[in-house]
Amino acid sequence: MLSKFVLALAMTAAAFPSPAAADAAAYTLPALREVARSGHPALAAARAHVDAGRAQVTTAAAWPNPEVEFLAGRTQARVPGVAGGAAQTLGVVQRLDNPWQRDARIDAAGFGLEARQAERRGFENDLLARLDQRYFDVLRRQAELRAAREDRDLAGQIRSKVAVRVDTGESPRYELIKADTELLNAQKAAESAELRIAQARAALRGVVGPDLPADFRLDGSLVDPVAVQPLDVLQAAVVARNPELQRSQAEVRRAERQLDLERLRRHPEVALKLAGERDHELRDTRFGVVVSVPLWDRRQGPIAEAGALLAKSRSEHAGQALILLQSLEGAYRQYEIARTQVNALENGILREAEAAMKVAEAAYRFGERGILDYLDAQRVFRAARNELIAARYELQLAVIEIERLRAAP
Repeated sequence: MLSKFVLALAMTAAAFPSPAAADAAAYTLPALREVARSGHPALAAARAHVDAGRAQVTTAAAWPNPEVEFLAGRTQARVPGVAGGAAQTLGVVQRLDNPWQRDARIDAAGFGLEARQAERRGFENDLLARLDQRYFDVLRRQAELRAAREDRDLAGQIRSKVAVRVDTGESPRYELIKADTELLNAQKAAESAELRIAQARAALRGVVGPDLPADFRLDGSLVDPVAVQPLDVLQAAVVARNPELQRSQAEVRRAERQLDLERLRRHPEVALKLAGERDHELRDTRFGVVVSVPLWDRRQGPIAEAGALLAKSRSEHAGQALILLQSLEGAYRQYEIARTQVNALENGILREAEAAMKVAEAAYRFGERGILDYLDAQRVFRAARNELIAARYELQLAVIEIERLRAAP
């Protein structure tokens, strides 16, 4: 009697959530995405990385600073009649920025900034895709918990009915043993489902960030409708909008302008120089031009290095495009498989398993079948129902992967 009372108390407590959980805020998937965008530390670090790239553009556009030289000393007379004394020299050198080099340098930094911006978008896209996966994982675990609690309640009812029939002598003792075993298995499955929910909630909160409260609730369902465009349309969208491709394309352009810059650096560099000398008797002012002649160093090493990096960037871009298109096709095929499984389970298998379970229940109630046949029919129904939950989850995962590759906003 004590064990029955404890079981009834536990089932009642599980059926009614605590007031704190009931009062917790309910988050939809878009709301969770906004929380992650605004407060996730990794996204803040990615934005700081973009700010550093923007500062590099400012550095590339800066004009060269003038060089000022000042010398002071004394003059000594070596012939009679010449006066000695203090002597000073002041010189100013202003290097002229080659306009073609300047354009190439700024362009290279600008494409580097574009690459960092695309990298930030790709990181945010991947983070939000992981968030979506964790979100639907929690919904999946919640659906499994509801199913496990239904199984536990049903197993408790069956156990009570079997106990009455055994006490009245209508059924043998082994049916009660079998019913007790089913009830214990159902209780164990419900407890495991609760632990899996706790794990899934912790994983979701780790992806969203510290701004998500620990007692959050979710507003959503695994059966939300999903729509996916045709494969050819998705492939065009991946080529046009995927952040990884945009980043690799920006790296190619940056490498091209860096190669142009290294080639332009073989040209002579020009600087203007203004110098003035003053001693005890004279003042001397000079104005001229300083030219650096690329006679010995023709920058063969930097040009070859820039060319090799350009070839590497082009190869990586082509490889990245191939990998993304293959991943898209794989995700699309997985979506078709999961959709087929969901349709088959919803429209045929689950209904037939439920009908068979009801027939077995009626047969057991009227004494035409034993408890084993009824329990076997229940297990078939539970297996089909759990398979449907898993198939719905797999369908959502496939859609999430497609949207990640498509870089949907």
